[in-house]
Amino acid sequence: MRVERFRAVADELAAAIRAGALPAGTRLPTHRELARDRGLALATATKVYRELAAAGLVTGEPGRGTFVRDLSGFGGTDARRLPAGARLADLSFNQPLAPGQGDELRHALRSLAGEGDLGALLVQQPPGGRGPDRAAVATYLLDRGIDVPPARVLLTAGAQHALDTVLSGVAAPGAVVAADALTYPGIKLVAAARRVDLAPLRRGPAGTDPDALEALCRERPVAAVYLMPALHNPLGFALDAAARERIVEVARRYDCLLVEDDTYGFLVPDGPPPLQVLAPERTFHIGSLSKNLSTGLRVGHVVAPPRHVSALTRALRASSWGVSSVTTALATRWLAHGTVARLEKTRRADARLRQDIARDALADLGYDAHPAAYWGWLPLPEELRGDIVAHRLAEQGVLVSTAEAFATTRHAPAALRLALATPDLDVLTEALGRVRDAVRLV
Repeated sequence: MRVERFRAVADELAAAIRAGALPAGTRLPTHRELARDRGLALATATKVYRELAAAGLVTGEPGRGTFVRDLSGFGGTDARRLPAGARLADLSFNQPLAPGQGDELRHALRSLAGEGDLGALLVQQPPGGRGPDRAAVATYLLDRGIDVPPARVLLTAGAQHALDTVLSGVAAPGAVVAADALTYPGIKLVAAARRVDLAPLRRGPAGTDPDALEALCRERPVAAVYLMPALHNPLGFALDAAARERIVEVARRYDCLLVEDDTYGFLVPDGPPPLQVLAPERTFHIGSLSKNLSTGLRVGHVVAPPRHVSALTRALRASSWGVSSVTTALATRWLAHGTVARLEKTRRADARLRQDIARDALADLGYDAHPAAYWGWLPLPEELRGDIVAHRLAEQGVLVSTAEAFATTRHAPAALRLALATPDLDVLTEALGRVRDAVRLV
């Protein structure tokens, strides 16, 4: 009878939420209130809310209570997309493009067609890429202070593929991988797919907290640590030299591998040495040409420690064998001809300009961002929930990301991550104005 009563209450509340009788943002009774009102044991009331949370209908927030979630799908990790025609601006995803890049692609394809043995591009590449292409990326990395032989550079279909390759190559199912409490959503997807345990690290005063990492290593056998030292997404901090050295010290003491995501490192070229330079024997350095060149190109790379090159090569062979010969040929050409270096300089100026616009629009709302980043973090007032604000903005044609997408903890803060790179500047200004108005509607 107790089981039937639990099911009846859970089903009744679920039906009311789905029908809109309990709208998004409704604060539900406390566990004790629900138990008293429905004649349930406290443990049974807790089970009701746990069932509703597992179904994605409610969320519990420490110190605030249990709330009905917005079911529009515009919040969270797998947020809905608006059709292009209904969209004013996409502030949920960065796809930076410079004027004239389409013409550059047309010219590059024509030049590629007229040079050398074009038929060679129809031949399958070896896992990790062809020698000349790997050498071109190794040369490019010299500007980041990374000096490695081409044999340690493995080409991938973007940074996400590189991240998946690393974890599949070195982290067995059940392994503990540490990551920031708010981090790049791609690591969450890979961790779930590879069945590794993602352990959150609290943020310290300067970013990723080395003391929190050491405390975790004392408690659990940490196989690897995922970090973004150059420019953190979504919080925008850059780790200073002391923090990087301390993280390396902890990793060596507890024999952890380091996975360094440097996708946005080109935006801060004068930062401290990468982790790969400090600890080459245990660092996997991941990069991509998605944000500095083109998201559609899908060319990335990972610099692997010597003893792990074979394992990653096998992982590449198992996942996709290799990357496209045509796209790597284009990427190599643009690296060699200085196109990538020129576009990186353009992107750096563009990112700072967009940050100026964002700071002007959101100055009094607690907006927080690195001046060189293509994104910013907007905490929400206590009265607002991220999923409801995201839904409200989507109805106005503006897509944003909620903190839930980035959280490795059970509870996410009420905040938005705003990606600034995609819209035209005039559209960005209008979109940020709509964000400001939505947050002020309290």
